[in-house]
Amino acid sequence: MPTTHLLYLHGFRSSPQSAKARLTADYLRHAHPDIHLWCPQLPPSPKAAMEMVANEIASWPQDSMAVAGSSLGGFYATWVAERTGCRAVLLNPAVAPARDLTQYIGEQTHFHNPEERFYFQPEYVQELRDLACGELKNPSNYFCIIAKGDEVLDWREMHARYQHSQVLLLEGGDHALSDFADHLPTVMTHLVG
Repeated sequence: MPTTHLLYLHGFRSSPQSAKARLTADYLRHAHPDIHLWCPQLPPSPKAAMEMVANEIASWPQDSMAVAGSSLGGFYATWVAERTGCRAVLLNPAVAPARDLTQYIGEQTHFHNPEERFYFQPEYVQELRDLACGELKNPSNYFCIIAKGDEVLDWREMHARYQHSQVLLLEGGDHALSDFADHLPTVMTHLVG
């Protein structure tokens, strides 16, 4: 079934203003203007973030929706895909954010608006644990782009988590996937068919 709705989930300290989110929006506006894109600013609380997402997509047709997520957004996108059975594209997805984000407890700034601050609460770590999914129900629903040059997350851990899915393993690259524009057509093939 053709995709009618696409959810894009940004990473930790990121926003809908990220380069990848904006490139995705521009691509859809020109190539697939009929697809409804929702790229929300996610609250710092993982529980609140996924409650907001679940409430919004509750009215979406699950057989024609898809989700994309980057870094922490990839962890969230996995949660969404496991709940809905939709297709998902994961960009350097966080695998163990409860472990990795413990060091960020405290005041943080947003990458795209450093004046804007938020507080990453200690209880958010448990919220991340609560959102963790077990073995993927349908690995073929996932397409992952993983950069061996990721300076934030371990590519081996990402690859092991999604090894039964379709994976594009980049020899170099970086956490931000600075060359995302080059991969966008492949990403969209998976997301919109």
